[in-house]
Amino acid sequence: MKRFGVILCFALTLPGCGMFAKDGLFHNRADDYLVAREHPVIKVPEGLDGQALGELYVIPTVAEPLIPESRQGIPRPQPLGTSLLEEEIKVQSLGDKRWVWINRAPAEVWPRVRNMLNSNDIGVARADAAEGLIETVWIEFDDDPGKLHRYRLRLEQGMQADTTEVSVGHAVMAKDGPVPPWPESSLADERESAMADFIASGLAGDANAGSVSLLAQSIGSGAKVAVVATTDAEPYLLIKLGYDRSWASVAHSVSRDEFLLVDQDRTRGLFYVNLKEDVEREKPGFFARMLGAGKADREAPVAANYRIELHDTDQGVQVRVNGEKDALERTRVLELLKRIRANLA
Repeated sequence: MKRFGVILCFALTLPGCGMFAKDGLFHNRADDYLVAREHPVIKVPEGLDGQALGELYVIPTVAEPLIPESRQGIPRPQPLGTSLLEEEIKVQSLGDKRWVWINRAPAEVWPRVRNMLNSNDIGVARADAAEGLIETVWIEFDDDPGKLHRYRLRLEQGMQADTTEVSVGHAVMAKDGPVPPWPESSLADERESAMADFIASGLAGDANAGSVSLLAQSIGSGAKVAVVATTDAEPYLLIKLGYDRSWASVAHSVSRDEFLLVDQDRTRGLFYVNLKEDVEREKPGFFARMLGAGKADREAPVAANYRIELHDTDQGVQVRVNGEKDALERTRVLELLKRIRANLA
């Protein structure tokens, strides 16, 4: 009887496999994409709203040419930026401005900041996920009786994709006084610095780093940095920030990884740099060095191969790369611009 039951169960499973075959009752659609055909986009008549028919996965326009103009001298693939390999959090400042930088997308950082404030009993008076704005309630500190403090946190997309900058603003008022508007800069730098450190340490110790906010996906929809490459002009890097921030970011980029900073002139907006790979390639071999080759070169001052220029315009700060000795090919200029952009912060 037991053997009969096993045979019966096995027999019932045989037609079940055919139910999910191509000609079965339930069609398996796993390989349908292999025979799918492209159809023209549905055209909506004039006067009607076609928003409901929009594409789910829109392919953005690529401003950078990914295919070289010729097959001669095709550049090697660019290495990944070091900031993209693992999570990194740091507090940055420039002048009287301070912000927390993290290499995660704003949609991921937003719920982590909200959760951090809630878990520390810091009330939120206003939260706008679309704008990336959080304003706390008025807080009274034990070491500052008679005064109330509040903070404004603004989440913005960083200079690179999938990075976030959390800027901190601070306001203070007398406990029984009128409510003042938000100041242009914080009135107590030590309070702002303490809040920035609090956010950085909270993000670093956050165990719930996997959640993503759908409402906050619109934060930083416009890129702050872009490579502009048109066919009738030399390519350049456009940074849509102030000149001081752009200069500091480029200075940070050319002092990391594969760059060697030779000299800089802030007044003229110039950086003179080399690439480590070029310097290593120009070094004589082991036996040649044993015989004294390259001794004169080591004693001579280092000469830069590339000149990076910053130009402040109405659209933003343009970053251009030129050869200090010889003119650069277009593919080489694009390669250097992408290397600079990979380390901007």
